[in-house]
Amino acid sequence: MTPAPANSVETPLLDAIHAPADVRALPVEALPRLAAEIRTRMVATVSKTGGHIAPSLGVIELTLALCRVFDFPADKVVWDVGHQAYAWKMLTGRNARMETLRRFGGLRGFPFPGESPYDATVGGHAGVALATALGLAAARDARGGAGHIIAVVGDASLTNGISLEALNAVRHTTERLILVINDNGMSISRNVGALARLFARRLTGLRYNRIRAAAEAAGHRLRLFRLKYAYRNIKTALKGLLLRQRAAIFEDLGLRYIGPIDGHDIPALCDALRAAAEGHVPVALHIATVKGKGYPPAERNPAKWHGVGPWATEPAAASPRRPTWSETFGAHLLARARDDARLCAITAAMRAGTGLLPFFRECPARAYDVGICEGYALAFAAGLAAGGRRPVVALYSTFAQRAADNLMHDVCLPNLPVVLCLDRAGVVGPDGPTHHGLYDIAMFRALPNLEIHAPCDRATLTAALDAALLRDGPTVLRYPRGTIPQGPAPRLAGPSPDCPIVLALGPTAFWAEPVARALGLALEPVTAVKPLPPLVRALSGRPVITIEDAAAEGGFGAAVAEIHRGPLLILGWPDRFVPQGTDAELRAACGLDTPGLHRRIAAFLGGLQHG
Repeated sequence: MTPAPANSVETPLLDAIHAPADVRALPVEALPRLAAEIRTRMVATVSKTGGHIAPSLGVIELTLALCRVFDFPADKVVWDVGHQAYAWKMLTGRNARMETLRRFGGLRGFPFPGESPYDATVGGHAGVALATALGLAAARDARGGAGHIIAVVGDASLTNGISLEALNAVRHTTERLILVINDNGMSISRNVGALARLFARRLTGLRYNRIRAAAEAAGHRLRLFRLKYAYRNIKTALKGLLLRQRAAIFEDLGLRYIGPIDGHDIPALCDALRAAAEGHVPVALHIATVKGKGYPPAERNPAKWHGVGPWATEPAAASPRRPTWSETFGAHLLARARDDARLCAITAAMRAGTGLLPFFRECPARAYDVGICEGYALAFAAGLAAGGRRPVVALYSTFAQRAADNLMHDVCLPNLPVVLCLDRAGVVGPDGPTHHGLYDIAMFRALPNLEIHAPCDRATLTAALDAALLRDGPTVLRYPRGTIPQGPAPRLAGPSPDCPIVLALGPTAFWAEPVARALGLALEPVTAVKPLPPLVRALSGRPVITIEDAAAEGGFGAAVAEIHRGPLLILGWPDRFVPQGTDAELRAACGLDTPGLHRRIAAFLGGLQHG
């Protein structure tokens, strides 16, 4: 366990910063001290709130340089992804509220225009910053504005499809845009794919550095005057050649290339940003940063420290560790893959989070990490299925919505046997609405040929996966994060065959059990949204209450309403973006905790008695 930072953090320079103009007013020699104070406060804050610590630590110097060079909010910066933006929040008037980060009613973990005029756009999902920045630039150009538009894009996000589409559009959209490429060699885990390798070769110039080091070693051994000059000429020629190679990929797309720049050298960053701002051509400014910079645990293991929970608390008493939903899925898929050579697994930069690391280790030839490219993952799976393989795609629910078109067009339309496993489905939490897994059912339920299942425990998860692997058509399995129940989900018979019944989707049976028992209701766990189980069709005329861990609009309850003839109460997440907070706080706020469910169901039953 890493030692927790002290509760009291002295940051006098940072505490005097209320806007980017205050950063510009500081003497340049004070900036390293300010950067150190930001790191100290960031670690102290996130140790209590949890959050995306490693990405934000890596861009502190860049954030200071941006504040020195540009005039925000007249100028605009778009962060991709927004979990780099903790230092940005501190320097734009939100430092005093940082301990509310990701907490209910507090600061969001990502940029959000409703929170501050300095946040140009929402920044929760990767790959969209350059496209959004191009839109801002085009709008500025149309009105004759003079402000600068800057997109800060990680090297992993640069290989996302929307980023590539935006790169293709830069030159014929605007003549004034700055693309800052934050190159740390990481997404959450190490970057994958040919484009990532291409950008790494072109951007980091490792070949040049190795050749230069060898040439310098030889040059130092040379004592003859003429040979020394020959060495210098060779070094200059090599440098020019490699720099041209690095620049070519962007300059061929119409962007002027500047870099690479040390992303932790504030004066160098300021000079490069000023040079980028002076031109009348789009600029790609490449900076090299260290993910987790300045906090040794995060530097040593940036993947682990990409996003973390609070660690400055007393550890809970040790208890036997139980498997999670993700681990149970991953283990069962791997067991089936040992017996079926057709099975393969696909994920989008989420090997560990989706429980697929053991599959990747044991079956590397059948495991595909496609990077931050969810749409491609589904289209690729369609090709595998059409070629006789049995692909299983594991994504987080919130990111699967980025692949809706490919699920419809490439998988469901040709009725291919692709299994889409949605991890973190039904989950809400401190990352807020950009990461809540509430909309998959409503988005996908209308797609023909598709089955949607929501297991409620270990037995129904493994059974649903087995059935999906045998089915000659597409299937979605949705399940939450956290510990998986080992025993069966609760069910209650009720006092009479015609008493009101609660139909609880998936793990919400555990939410519903104390309420159904207290009110004397029948309770039936339901594990299929499409098609609905025969039980639902047999309930005509009987009062029914549906509960789901998904958006109520267009979800499981809506599917029941389409066929049910009788009193019906639909309980699910409301038709608005649910804010950030703990699961308990958000369920209470939306009437989905035990008291809220009891109150709403009791009111429904009371209405039946007086109706």
